[in-house]
Amino acid sequence: MTTLSLKSVQLNGTAKDKEDAIRQAGALLMNAGYVSEGYIPGMLEREQTMSTYMGNGVAIPHGMHDSREFITETGISVLQLPDGVEWEDGETAYLVIGIAANNDDHMTILMNLADAIEEEEDAAELIALTDAEEMIARLSATPEDVG
Repeated sequence: MTTLSLKSVQLNGTAKDKEDAIRQAGALLMNAGYVSEGYIPGMLEREQTMSTYMGNGVAIPHGMHDSREFITETGISVLQLPDGVEWEDGETAYLVIGIAANNDDHMTILMNLADAIEEEEDAAELIALTDAEEMIARLSATPEDVG
């Protein structure tokens, strides 16, 4: 299972606000073939019910349970925002990682992402990366998934 591809990574991006960032992360998921267009409204709805800001400058927007019907294949997207976007009062997201996961894949992806961003220094390195393939290598679930 490939969870991240070059089609789903946007480095050095910009977003006018949190909603724009979520829409862009969703569009990356869609362009990579992980979801259909109907998934993006579910991502926006999820954010209304519970913030997906994880700390250390990272947010992980994902759809509601009802949105799973729009998932074609488990995958993640990465939108890197060097200037950041305000996610919550006083919290800025510089890395927006969109998640589309079927079944139990959701928990596996969250655990792997937590490992990758748990330490402030690790998150800062991801935020500063300039190579999409390096981003894929660091965020992919297993070495076989890189590519």
